[in-house]
Amino acid sequence: MKGSRLFWTESVLGGLSALFCVLTLVWKDWIEIVFRFDPDHHSGSLEWAIAAGALVVTVVFGVLARMEWRRTALA
Repeated sequence: MKGSRLFWTESVLGGLSALFCVLTLVWKDWIEIVFRFDPDHHSGSLEWAIAAGALVVTVVFGVLARMEWRRTALA
């Protein structure tokens, strides 16, 4: 049961980071709107960095969830 909880935690966190990545790609100026601050002077570089980071996190959690799923399936 413990492995199942870890699998679902990793899956949910991976899904949330994927959603955050897509949201950042679709809504490019959310940082300026939410924080009323323009750190990249409308170049979009910060948003691209955030989207890339969220994509990496998504892949990592996906791999971890798959490993956990296989580990508990074999046990």
